[in-house]
Amino acid sequence: MENKKRHYLGIDIGSTTFKAVLMGEAGELLHSTYLRTKPIESGAVACTGKCNSCGRCNMGAIRKTVAKFLKDCGVTKADLRCTAVTGSQIVEDTKRFIDFDIHVSEVSAHVAGAKHYHPDVDAIIDCGGQDSKCMIYNEKMGMWLSMMSGVCAAGTGSYLDSVAVKLGIPVEEIAENVNYDSDVEFSSVCAVLSATSVNKFKNRIPLGDLLAGACRAQARSILNGVGQLLLHHPGQKIQFQGGVASNAAVAHYLQEITKSEIVIPEHHEVMGALGAAVLARQFVQLEGKLAMEPIEYEPTPEKSKAMRVASTKRDIMSMSRDKEKPTVWRNLFFPTEILNAFGTKILTLETYAALFGRNPKRVKHAFDVAARKGFDQQTCSFLRILEGIPHEKPAFAVSTSQPCQQGERIFADLADDYDFADRYYSLQTPLGDGTDMAVEQIAEGLDQSISMMEKAFGRKLDYGKLEEACDLSNQAAEYSKKCNWLRWTSPPLVKGAKAIFHSIIFSHLWGTKELVDIQKQYYEELLMKKEWACKRYKVEDTHRLLWLHLPPFYNSNYLEFLETTCKAPIIFEETNFVGWEALNPMEPLRSLAKKMLASGFLDPKLRVQYVTKISKIAKFTGCVLYTHGFGRCSMADRPFTKRLREGLESIGLPLLTLEGDCMDASIDPCSTVTKIASFVESLNLKKFGNLFGRLKQDSDLVPSTL
Repeated sequence: MENKKRHYLGIDIGSTTFKAVLMGEAGELLHSTYLRTKPIESGAVACTGKCNSCGRCNMGAIRKTVAKFLKDCGVTKADLRCTAVTGSQIVEDTKRFIDFDIHVSEVSAHVAGAKHYHPDVDAIIDCGGQDSKCMIYNEKMGMWLSMMSGVCAAGTGSYLDSVAVKLGIPVEEIAENVNYDSDVEFSSVCAVLSATSVNKFKNRIPLGDLLAGACRAQARSILNGVGQLLLHHPGQKIQFQGGVASNAAVAHYLQEITKSEIVIPEHHEVMGALGAAVLARQFVQLEGKLAMEPIEYEPTPEKSKAMRVASTKRDIMSMSRDKEKPTVWRNLFFPTEILNAFGTKILTLETYAALFGRNPKRVKHAFDVAARKGFDQQTCSFLRILEGIPHEKPAFAVSTSQPCQQGERIFADLADDYDFADRYYSLQTPLGDGTDMAVEQIAEGLDQSISMMEKAFGRKLDYGKLEEACDLSNQAAEYSKKCNWLRWTSPPLVKGAKAIFHSIIFSHLWGTKELVDIQKQYYEELLMKKEWACKRYKVEDTHRLLWLHLPPFYNSNYLEFLETTCKAPIIFEETNFVGWEALNPMEPLRSLAKKMLASGFLDPKLRVQYVTKISKIAKFTGCVLYTHGFGRCSMADRPFTKRLREGLESIGLPLLTLEGDCMDASIDPCSTVTKIASFVESLNLKKFGNLFGRLKQDSDLVPSTL
């Protein structure tokens, strides 16, 4: 019997508009719609539980909009072979209101829509109501790379909407009233600042000049957010799509700034919905051929994890109980071999702050206290927590000047607050310098810190114990390197969402027998997990991701989404990399100086070298960098990101940058999940020939032409 289901429906629900496209069996666009969405008019809407018939809430209204669109097209649900949805407003509850088959990222949908009518397109800018996106096809990597704007609305359609309201002009009429000869400039940094400037000058500057400045600021803001991908794409065509592409003035200024030809395609305003329909059609073509099951891991609970947790709890709890041992505050980079040889209680302040990340109420209270002391969001959230919580006065405190000078200054401020400035030492660490002179400088600094601690503790350091600590550190490092090698050369052994919290390089246990025992136990566990995994997977069966920097400590949802929902395993995490040479117990201070300089965090160039070297060994297929503080943290800032991107491009490894805050969930960008999904979809397309994932039998399928 002939299959009557010959239609594919693509739906794109954004922050300000609803778009839908009905596609025929041959890929032809049959019908489309573009509508402004409206908020609930008044009052709270009580859920009736009858989502199929109510329509009183926003999502219920959208359900009715979909039904009306299909009716106007002359088709019913029974005529649809597949429905795909995309857009920033697709949430978990959407399934209750719209009967869809697949959910695809906005990035992939816009690329699919652009390629459908323009197969040769290789550069796309999409600007919608909530975010801007840039997509570039990288020939060397053989895949699409993308960037999305962050938390600011400056480069989005919402900005021009606010300008239109302030000036009393319909947003659709902005372009025709622009004075293109004007040189008026407004801020392109912040939507609020820019819109405020427009409002400030609206009675002093002609309307055409105001609109010119606003549209130029819009174009600059788009490029500020996503233009980095266009760095190596000068003078070529860029396809401009999305709702803002209807504004010819923004397109004009984009062309002026980029020196590239800006092309606005037909159907630009519904390109996301068009792409969703295209992908719905491709999904049907792969029916029954996709391996939909998630990656599995050997299920035995890790004893080593329990040992780590017990150690952390014991040390934190002992701070106020064990009065015989002096308490020392340290930052993440001061070597604990010295402190453990002294027999101190070690409180690593950044780690202590991270423990608060799991409790939103405590975090909020700490931020409020820090704000009253004068520390706003320009201060790192780890450090704001430290300024906002009470501490027990230590016997001594040590920090390093690099890689975080702001952290060093917060340590000094706390030393003043708690009146122990004479028992605080900041080790001056050269930036990016592994020379003998740098080694001697750090060794001398370590020696000076020891002298100050001896005075504070009223006893001498036993250098025999320091030699023993160096030997134990070497043993733990050897097991750590064996663990790393196993993970690099095996199928996925453990979830990165859990392994990242090992953070072995930041451990306070270096120089103790306890760390040797933990790492030995972990190595034995990985051997068992490798045997289990190798019976089920080959190294090349899955994606292999490297996670750089830290995770958001308040939850691991992003890592779980990446590994479980997107089926892209994190094979290794930078915080577990051990790459320094063995310590010489006979020259402990010089050896510890070399260890510090070899960590990578003190030298961005060395860090990128480590990443590229490991990537080749471990056969990584992608790299993820979580940029704490939206690129303001010195360990994941713009200069490092630029150097990293260039280093990874030299070996053909794609990079996904996720901007956020490790401690402050209140400023989480809503685009993060979309960035992750689109990155994995692009990896899927490169590795498996389709956006949806691993195939049961690669030889039976023809790769997608997307």
